[in-house]
Amino acid sequence: MTDQYAERARQYPEHADQYADTILTGGRVKTSSGWAEALAVRAGVIEVAGTREDALRRRGPATRVIELAGATVLPGLHDVHVHPIYAGVRERRCKVPQGSTLTETLRIVSEHVSRTAPGSWVLGGQWDTFALGAVPDRTMLDAVAPDHPVLLEDTSGHSSWANTAALRAARIGPGTPDPPGGIFERDAVGAPSGIQRETAADLLAASAPKPTDEEVESALEWSLGQMLSYGITSFTEAAVGFTAGPRPELRAYTRLAARGAVKQRVRLCLVWSPVDPLCEDVITHRNLYASEHIAPDCVKIFLDGVPTDSHTAAMIAPYEDTVAGRDDEARRHGMLAIAPAVLNRAVTRFDRMGITVKFHAAGDAAVRAALDAVEAARTANGPGPCMHNVGHCTFVAKSDIARAARIGATFEVSPYLWQPTPICSDIAAAVGPAAIERVWPVREMLEGRTLVVPGSDWCVVPSVNPWSAIETLVTRQRPGGSAESFGASQAITLEQAFDLFTVNSARQEGMAHRVGLIEPGMLADLVVVDPNPFDVPITQVHATAVKMTFVEGEQVFDAGA
Repeated sequence: MTDQYAERARQYPEHADQYADTILTGGRVKTSSGWAEALAVRAGVIEVAGTREDALRRRGPATRVIELAGATVLPGLHDVHVHPIYAGVRERRCKVPQGSTLTETLRIVSEHVSRTAPGSWVLGGQWDTFALGAVPDRTMLDAVAPDHPVLLEDTSGHSSWANTAALRAARIGPGTPDPPGGIFERDAVGAPSGIQRETAADLLAASAPKPTDEEVESALEWSLGQMLSYGITSFTEAAVGFTAGPRPELRAYTRLAARGAVKQRVRLCLVWSPVDPLCEDVITHRNLYASEHIAPDCVKIFLDGVPTDSHTAAMIAPYEDTVAGRDDEARRHGMLAIAPAVLNRAVTRFDRMGITVKFHAAGDAAVRAALDAVEAARTANGPGPCMHNVGHCTFVAKSDIARAARIGATFEVSPYLWQPTPICSDIAAAVGPAAIERVWPVREMLEGRTLVVPGSDWCVVPSVNPWSAIETLVTRQRPGGSAESFGASQAITLEQAFDLFTVNSARQEGMAHRVGLIEPGMLADLVVVDPNPFDVPITQVHATAVKMTFVEGEQVFDAGA
């Protein structure tokens, strides 16, 4: 029982189990069996979903009655792949709007440099090769920042762009070898060009300053508020440690939870790598960070990169375009980050421990490796409760869709990217038009009876707004509609899209008995919106405005406050 309900029970003990704490009436309520007029909530649980008269019968002396004035009540939404600390920290850095040209990008960097102390690092992003017009190099940044180390991440977060001062500060030069699982792009004479891929980007970033504990905590708190303002009542932090390291980020979650600032239900995915002993130590001590709303019961494993101009996503068929100066296996088929035997043993072990595994797998070869590992775990351990999920799934072989359903693997897809954007143009150029016909094959996944759930990957995308994602799942166009589309053959219905964010995600999080639907006995995780997204043209769904958000009956966001 939350504090507010405990206080009311103390004030009115004779009414504690008779009357509702909150009644919402005067609008429309989407229930599991259709549309209702009103809701009554007691002790965080939905007691009545029916007519206005049904709900008002539960009214008592301390009941709060909210008149909806025609607004709509929906189940709270879930985001099963988000980076809130990363998003909050990036908001305070050198922020380059997605789609910026080279001229615009350099102007923003120059302005940021002018406000930065001499010699201090300038960190930020995002950039895309398509928007810039060509693959950039260090000399472009040198022209506007000769004395400040500059490091800009691309939109995907899997490549970075550095100037000469940053390379020098990290002691990266012509003799620096490519690290395992990474690439330093090089110029005509073999010197690093300033573009780093995958673990090479990590290597350079390790020399840059990390945010302080206070900055991490502040960034997280800001992001939590942003998500509540869009009606997100549950989420999965997809890679703890991605921004500031695992322990500082875990401390931020536990400190905020201790003072009641974490309202959502949160699953934390702890990054695992076979070459980093710190990962094992953090996973071993994971339950030190558990609390009422925080479950550190997931492990994140990166299997590949992204299918852009970097060619780091692992693909079954070769990429169609070329990479200047590279003609290696990675250029043709991408990179699989972990050997299959090592991966299979790890996933089998985590499955036995009761830990869910989330994979980063963008290319179809990486998706197949993830499914191989899940199947190895099922064979070794038998059926179990862990809903292992393959994240991103930009490309998936048709035969692997049927296999996923058979072995009980979940596909976690990225609908926030299903629209024409610079990063999608990069993907199309890399893989060719035939592959784009089946990009993010969500329709085939649902037809194959696999569990499909959505993840924003914020701040790879500029906003965590789920209503844009719900719309683009249906249209595969830009929010508001566009002549261009991206993977239009894989479009689904509005009801299917909404289910991804509610009942499907609740199943994935092991909470289908508690949340995901509005019906008596379920927890009152609710979002009040206007207009009703089921009543407007599909190209207007992205503009759905959240008026109020409730978690377990507690109002945690009020647009009018």
